[in-house]
Amino acid sequence: MNRRDLLLTSALLPLATPALAQNARTPLTLLLDWFVNPDHAPVIVAQEGKFFEAAGLDVRIVAPANPADPPKLVAAKQGDIAVNYQKNLALQVDQGLPLVRIGTLVSTPLSTLTVLRDGPVKTLADLRGKKIGYSVPGFEEIYVGTMIETAGLKLTDVTLINVNFGLSTALLSGRVDAIIGGFRNFELNQLDIEGKPGRAFYPEQHGFPAYDELIYCAHKDRAADPVMRRFIDALEAATAHLANNPEACWQLFIAGPRRELDNELNRRAWAATLGRFPHSPGALDHNRYERFTRFLAARGKLQHGVPALASYAVEVPPAP
Repeated sequence: MNRRDLLLTSALLPLATPALAQNARTPLTLLLDWFVNPDHAPVIVAQEGKFFEAAGLDVRIVAPANPADPPKLVAAKQGDIAVNYQKNLALQVDQGLPLVRIGTLVSTPLSTLTVLRDGPVKTLADLRGKKIGYSVPGFEEIYVGTMIETAGLKLTDVTLINVNFGLSTALLSGRVDAIIGGFRNFELNQLDIEGKPGRAFYPEQHGFPAYDELIYCAHKDRAADPVMRRFIDALEAATAHLANNPEACWQLFIAGPRRELDNELNRRAWAATLGRFPHSPGALDHNRYERFTRFLAARGKLQHGVPALASYAVEVPPAP
Protein backbone atom coordinates (compact mmCIF):
# COMPACT_ATOMS: atom_id res chain seq x y z
CA MET A 1 0.00 0.00 0.00
CA ASN A 2 1.16 3.57 -0.61
CA ARG A 3 0.65 6.77 1.30
CA ARG A 4 -2.28 7.79 -0.90
CA ASP A 5 -4.11 4.52 -0.05
CA LEU A 6 -3.43 4.71 3.67
CA LEU A 7 -4.38 8.32 4.24
CA LEU A 8 -7.92 7.82 2.91
CA THR A 9 -8.58 11.52 2.90
CA SER A 10 -10.89 14.02 1.29
CA ALA A 11 -10.94 17.80 0.93
CA LEU A 12 -12.11 19.66 4.00
CA LEU A 13 -15.49 21.29 4.23
CA PRO A 14 -15.72 24.79 5.69
CA LEU A 15 -17.38 25.06 9.08
CA ALA A 16 -21.11 25.64 8.96
CA THR A 17 -21.84 29.23 9.95
CA PRO A 18 -24.84 31.56 9.79
CA ALA A 19 -25.17 33.13 6.35
CA LEU A 20 -24.76 36.66 7.65
CA ALA A 21 -21.57 35.87 9.56
CA GLN A 22 -20.16 33.95 6.61
CA ASN A 23 -20.83 36.87 4.26
CA ALA A 24 -19.08 39.19 6.69
CA ARG A 25 -15.85 37.20 6.52
CA THR A 26 -13.24 37.52 3.79
CA PRO A 27 -13.20 34.43 1.53
CA LEU A 28 -9.82 32.77 1.04
CA THR A 29 -8.93 29.60 -0.87
CA LEU A 30 -6.04 27.51 0.47
CA LEU A 31 -4.69 24.85 -1.89
CA LEU A 32 -2.91 22.02 -0.09
CA ASP A 33 0.11 20.16 -1.42
CA TRP A 34 -1.45 16.74 -0.88
CA PHE A 35 -4.45 15.00 0.61
CA VAL A 36 -5.22 16.12 4.15
CA ASN A 37 -2.76 14.55 6.60
CA PRO A 38 -1.00 15.37 9.89
CA ASP A 39 1.42 17.70 8.09
CA HIS A 40 -1.56 20.05 7.86
CA ALA A 41 -2.45 19.93 11.56
CA PRO A 42 -2.19 23.72 12.17
CA VAL A 43 -4.48 24.37 9.21
CA ILE A 44 -7.08 21.89 10.45
CA VAL A 45 -6.93 23.29 13.98
CA ALA A 46 -7.26 26.84 12.66
CA GLN A 47 -10.35 25.79 10.70
CA GLU A 48 -12.09 23.50 13.17
CA GLY A 49 -11.04 25.53 16.21
CA LYS A 50 -12.50 28.66 14.55
CA PHE A 51 -9.23 30.59 14.59
CA PHE A 52 -9.79 31.53 10.95
CA GLU A 53 -13.31 32.64 11.80
CA ALA A 54 -12.03 34.78 14.66
CA ALA A 55 -9.66 36.45 12.18
CA GLY A 56 -12.58 37.33 9.92
CA LEU A 57 -11.70 34.71 7.30
CA ASP A 58 -13.85 32.19 5.45
CA VAL A 59 -11.17 29.72 4.37
CA ARG A 60 -11.95 27.05 1.80
CA ILE A 61 -9.38 24.26 1.97
CA VAL A 62 -8.85 22.24 -1.19
CA ALA A 63 -6.81 19.06 -1.69
CA PRO A 64 -5.28 18.94 -5.19
CA ALA A 65 -5.90 16.32 -7.85
CA ASN A 66 -2.25 16.84 -8.85
CA PRO A 67 0.27 17.90 -6.15
CA ALA A 68 2.15 19.98 -8.73
CA ASP A 69 -0.87 22.20 -9.46
CA PRO A 70 -1.32 24.47 -6.38
CA PRO A 71 1.69 26.78 -6.98
CA LYS A 72 0.73 27.14 -10.63
CA LEU A 73 -2.89 27.93 -9.75
CA VAL A 74 -1.88 30.59 -7.22
CA ALA A 75 0.56 32.06 -9.75
CA ALA A 76 -2.37 32.27 -12.18
CA LYS A 77 -4.56 33.87 -9.46
CA GLN A 78 -6.88 30.86 -9.42
CA GLY A 79 -6.27 30.36 -5.71
CA ASP A 80 -5.16 32.63 -2.89
CA ILE A 81 -2.55 30.58 -1.02
CA ALA A 82 -0.73 27.34 -1.85
CA VAL A 83 1.07 24.94 0.45
CA ASN A 84 4.39 24.56 -1.34
CA TYR A 85 7.95 23.30 -0.76
CA GLN A 86 10.84 25.64 0.03
CA LYS A 87 13.19 23.46 -1.98
CA ASN A 88 11.04 24.06 -5.09
CA LEU A 89 10.23 27.73 -4.58
CA ALA A 90 13.42 29.28 -6.00
CA LEU A 91 13.19 26.93 -8.99
CA GLN A 92 9.58 27.99 -9.62
CA VAL A 93 10.43 31.69 -9.35
CA ASP A 94 13.43 31.17 -11.65
CA GLN A 95 11.01 29.67 -14.17
CA GLY A 96 8.84 32.78 -14.03
CA LEU A 97 6.10 31.94 -11.52
CA PRO A 98 5.18 35.11 -9.56
CA LEU A 99 5.20 33.44 -6.14
CA VAL A 100 6.35 34.58 -2.74
CA ARG A 101 6.67 32.70 0.53
CA ILE A 102 4.52 34.29 3.26
CA GLY A 103 4.78 31.66 6.01
CA THR A 104 6.06 28.28 7.10
CA LEU A 105 4.00 25.17 7.80
CA VAL A 106 6.72 22.56 8.54
CA SER A 107 10.05 24.09 9.51
CA THR A 108 12.34 21.05 9.17
CA PRO A 109 13.11 18.73 6.28
CA LEU A 110 10.88 15.65 6.10
CA SER A 111 12.21 13.98 2.96
CA THR A 112 14.62 11.07 3.22
CA LEU A 113 16.49 8.59 1.10
CA THR A 114 15.23 5.30 2.52
CA VAL A 115 16.20 1.65 2.19
CA LEU A 116 15.03 -1.46 4.01
CA ARG A 117 16.89 -1.89 7.29
CA ASP A 118 17.46 -5.61 6.64
CA GLY A 119 18.50 -5.05 3.03
CA PRO A 120 21.98 -4.93 1.51
CA VAL A 121 22.33 -1.11 1.65
CA LYS A 122 23.90 -0.10 4.95
CA THR A 123 25.63 3.08 3.81
CA LEU A 124 25.17 5.48 0.91
CA ALA A 125 28.23 3.95 -0.73
CA ASP A 126 26.31 0.67 -1.00
CA LEU A 127 23.94 2.31 -3.50
CA ARG A 128 26.43 1.85 -6.34
CA GLY A 129 24.64 -0.03 -9.12
CA LYS A 130 21.29 0.15 -7.31
CA LYS A 131 17.85 1.42 -8.40
CA ILE A 132 16.29 4.40 -6.62
CA GLY A 133 12.58 5.16 -6.94
CA TYR A 134 11.07 8.64 -6.90
CA SER A 135 7.56 10.10 -7.25
CA VAL A 136 7.65 13.65 -8.55
CA PRO A 137 10.18 14.55 -11.25
CA GLY A 138 12.16 17.76 -11.09
CA PHE A 139 14.19 17.49 -7.91
CA GLU A 140 15.21 13.85 -7.63
CA GLU A 141 18.54 14.34 -9.42
CA ILE A 142 19.56 17.12 -7.02
CA TYR A 143 18.51 15.02 -4.02
CA VAL A 144 20.21 11.82 -5.04
CA GLY A 145 23.23 13.39 -6.71
CA THR A 146 24.07 15.60 -3.74
CA MET A 147 23.59 12.89 -1.14
CA ILE A 148 25.58 10.13 -2.83
CA GLU A 149 28.41 12.52 -3.67
CA THR A 150 29.16 12.60 0.07
CA ALA A 151 29.90 8.86 -0.26
CA GLY A 152 32.11 9.26 -3.33
CA LEU A 153 29.46 8.23 -5.87
CA LYS A 154 28.13 10.00 -8.98
CA LEU A 155 24.59 10.13 -10.33
CA THR A 156 25.67 7.76 -13.11
CA ASP A 157 26.41 5.12 -10.45
CA VAL A 158 22.68 4.65 -9.76
CA THR A 159 19.49 4.25 -11.78
CA LEU A 160 16.51 6.53 -11.09
CA ILE A 161 13.03 5.07 -11.65
CA ASN A 162 9.73 6.97 -11.50
CA VAL A 163 7.39 4.85 -9.35
CA ASN A 164 4.68 7.52 -9.23
CA PHE A 165 3.19 7.61 -5.73
CA GLY A 166 3.95 4.03 -4.81
CA LEU A 167 7.24 4.68 -3.02
CA SER A 168 6.82 2.17 -0.19
CA THR A 169 5.23 -0.41 -2.49
CA ALA A 170 8.15 -0.22 -4.90
CA LEU A 171 10.65 -0.65 -2.08
CA LEU A 172 8.78 -3.51 -0.41
CA SER A 173 8.29 -5.36 -3.71
CA GLY A 174 11.98 -5.17 -4.60
CA ARG A 175 11.30 -3.11 -7.72
CA VAL A 176 13.81 -0.58 -6.36
CA ASP A 177 16.55 -0.76 -3.75
CA ALA A 178 15.87 2.68 -2.27
CA ILE A 179 13.35 5.50 -2.46
CA ILE A 180 13.94 9.24 -2.46
CA GLY A 181 11.39 11.74 -1.18
CA GLY A 182 9.63 9.51 1.33
CA PHE A 183 8.74 11.47 4.45
CA ARG A 184 10.33 10.47 7.74
CA ASN A 185 7.01 10.93 9.52
CA PHE A 186 5.04 8.83 7.01
CA GLU A 187 6.96 6.34 4.90
CA LEU A 188 9.21 5.27 7.78
CA ASN A 189 6.16 4.60 9.95
CA GLN A 190 4.39 2.89 7.07
CA LEU A 191 7.30 0.51 6.51
CA ASP A 192 7.41 -0.26 10.22
CA ILE A 193 3.67 -1.01 10.25
CA GLU A 194 4.22 -3.39 7.34
CA GLY A 195 6.83 -5.23 9.41
CA LYS A 196 9.68 -4.10 7.14
CA PRO A 197 11.38 -1.21 8.98
CA GLY A 198 13.42 1.24 6.95
CA ARG A 199 16.83 2.82 7.26
CA ALA A 200 16.77 6.55 6.48
CA PHE A 201 19.51 8.81 5.20
CA TYR A 202 18.71 12.47 5.87
CA PRO A 203 19.54 15.10 3.22
CA GLU A 204 20.50 17.74 5.79
CA GLN A 205 23.16 15.31 7.06
CA HIS A 206 24.44 14.46 3.58
CA GLY A 207 25.28 17.62 1.67
CA PHE A 208 22.03 19.60 1.82
CA PRO A 209 21.61 22.85 3.72
CA ALA A 210 18.63 22.74 6.08
CA TYR A 211 15.32 23.95 4.66
CA ASP A 212 11.63 24.31 5.47
CA GLU A 213 9.76 21.32 4.08
CA LEU A 214 6.36 23.01 3.69
CA ILE A 215 5.60 26.70 3.26
CA TYR A 216 2.67 28.96 2.36
CA CYS A 217 2.96 30.85 -0.91
CA ALA A 218 0.87 33.65 -2.39
CA HIS A 219 1.00 35.62 -5.62
CA LYS A 220 3.70 38.28 -5.29
CA ASP A 221 1.09 41.00 -5.89
CA ARG A 222 -0.53 40.04 -2.58
CA ALA A 223 2.56 39.82 -0.38
CA ALA A 224 1.50 42.88 1.61
CA ASP A 225 -2.25 42.16 1.59
CA PRO A 226 -3.59 42.54 5.17
CA VAL A 227 -5.67 39.41 4.59
CA MET A 228 -2.45 37.41 4.42
CA ARG A 229 -1.39 38.78 7.81
CA ARG A 230 -4.72 37.74 9.31
CA PHE A 231 -4.25 34.27 7.84
CA ILE A 232 -0.76 33.89 9.33
CA ASP A 233 -1.86 35.27 12.70
CA ALA A 234 -4.72 32.76 12.84
CA LEU A 235 -2.26 29.95 12.14
CA GLU A 236 0.06 31.20 14.88
CA ALA A 237 -2.79 31.11 17.39
CA ALA A 238 -3.83 27.65 16.18
CA THR A 239 -0.27 26.33 16.46
CA ALA A 240 -0.01 27.53 20.06
CA HIS A 241 -3.29 25.79 20.81
CA LEU A 242 -2.00 22.64 19.12
CA ALA A 243 1.22 22.65 21.16
CA ASN A 244 -0.70 23.03 24.41
CA ASN A 245 -3.56 20.63 23.59
CA PRO A 246 -2.29 17.91 21.23
CA GLU A 247 -4.87 15.26 22.18
CA ALA A 248 -7.84 17.63 21.93
CA CYS A 249 -6.52 18.83 18.56
CA TRP A 250 -6.20 15.23 17.38
CA GLN A 251 -9.91 14.85 18.04
CA LEU A 252 -10.55 17.97 15.95
CA PHE A 253 -8.36 16.52 13.22
CA ILE A 254 -10.29 13.23 12.94
CA ALA A 255 -13.75 14.78 13.32
CA GLY A 256 -16.56 14.64 10.78
CA PRO A 257 -15.48 14.11 7.16
CA ARG A 258 -11.97 13.12 8.28
CA ARG A 259 -13.04 10.24 10.52
CA GLU A 260 -11.26 7.79 8.19
CA LEU A 261 -7.97 9.42 9.14
CA ASP A 262 -8.17 7.72 12.54
CA ASN A 263 -5.73 4.91 11.80
CA GLU A 264 -2.35 3.77 13.07
CA LEU A 265 -0.33 5.47 10.33
CA ASN A 266 -1.87 8.87 10.93
CA ARG A 267 -1.64 8.53 14.71
CA ARG A 268 2.07 7.79 14.42
CA ALA A 269 2.57 10.57 11.88
CA TRP A 270 0.72 13.02 14.12
CA ALA A 271 3.07 12.32 17.03
CA ALA A 272 6.13 12.45 14.76
CA THR A 273 5.16 15.82 13.27
CA LEU A 274 4.03 17.87 16.28
CA GLY A 275 7.52 19.17 17.04
CA ARG A 276 8.12 20.32 13.46
CA PHE A 277 5.56 23.15 13.28
CA PRO A 278 7.01 26.64 13.80
CA HIS A 279 5.49 28.59 16.67
CA SER A 280 5.92 31.79 14.64
CA PRO A 281 4.86 30.66 11.16
CA GLY A 282 5.25 34.12 9.68
CA ALA A 283 8.87 34.56 10.76
CA LEU A 284 11.43 34.32 7.98
CA ASP A 285 14.94 32.92 8.46
CA HIS A 286 16.76 35.01 5.86
CA ASN A 287 19.99 33.03 6.07
CA ARG A 288 18.23 29.70 5.59
CA TYR A 289 16.52 30.84 2.39
CA GLU A 290 19.51 32.63 0.92
CA ARG A 291 21.80 29.71 1.75
CA PHE A 292 19.52 27.17 0.07
CA THR A 293 19.06 29.35 -3.01
CA ARG A 294 22.83 29.76 -3.34
CA PHE A 295 23.10 25.97 -3.06
CA LEU A 296 20.70 25.55 -6.00
CA ALA A 297 22.63 28.10 -8.03
CA ALA A 298 25.92 26.33 -7.29
CA ARG A 299 24.32 23.11 -8.55
CA GLY A 300 23.50 24.88 -11.83
CA LYS A 301 19.74 24.75 -11.29
CA LEU A 302 18.95 28.47 -11.56
CA GLN A 303 19.10 29.91 -15.06
CA HIS A 304 18.90 33.51 -13.88
CA GLY A 305 21.30 33.40 -10.96
CA VAL A 306 20.58 34.01 -7.28
CA PRO A 307 17.47 36.20 -6.91
CA ALA A 308 17.05 38.88 -4.26
CA LEU A 309 15.44 37.32 -1.19
CA ALA A 310 12.57 39.83 -1.15
CA SER A 311 11.55 38.67 -4.62
CA TYR A 312 10.50 35.23 -3.38
CA ALA A 313 10.29 35.20 0.44
CA VAL A 314 8.90 37.80 2.83
CA GLU A 315 7.48 38.38 6.27
CA VAL A 316 3.98 39.71 5.75
CA PRO A 317 3.78 43.19 7.32
CA PRO A 318 1.53 43.72 10.34
CA ALA A 319 -2.09 44.50 9.62
CA PRO A 320 -2.88 48.23 9.76
